[in-house]
Amino acid sequence: MRRSNANEHYRVRVAGETLRFSAAHFITYGTREVEPLHGHDYRVAADIGAPLGPHGCVADFLAVDRALKELIGHLDHRTLLPERHPEVRFDVRAEEIEVVLRARRWIFPRADCVLLPVENTTAEALAGHLAAALLAKLAPQCSHPLTCVRVEVFESPGFSAVCTLGPAAE
Repeated sequence: MRRSNANEHYRVRVAGETLRFSAAHFITYGTREVEPLHGHDYRVAADIGAPLGPHGCVADFLAVDRALKELIGHLDHRTLLPERHPEVRFDVRAEEIEVVLRARRWIFPRADCVLLPVENTTAEALAGHLAAALLAKLAPQCSHPLTCVRVEVFESPGFSAVCTLGPAAE
């Protein structure tokens, strides 16, 4: 079997119509502006980079697809909340979450929300969150080290954000 050399870089890409989720969010800009709560039909794609493994592949397409679907499944039809936002206060109760940001206040059913470890629920932050989570899920499954994980989140047609993690980030 042919092995890759140091000058070769390989990636696999997993994308398609089944890698999508719908979610609500709001974004803050600076110290004053807060978007109204609104939603998107997000699409996601992932690239995995690594040297060729013992079977001549970077990663199992189906394993990447399963991992990504599991991650976005937790976000689907939920309200995404920025757990690390410096000004947002959360009161998480058994059945509901109260969210307070300056003069705004929302109360959501607890089961309809996901608290994400981000400062703002931008497409960029979602891409970073998903890239880190995908890397954590895939690394133990791979027989060889991954060099990068790249996740692209499409917020709407023509608008997307990308995060690439790993020493070969480009």
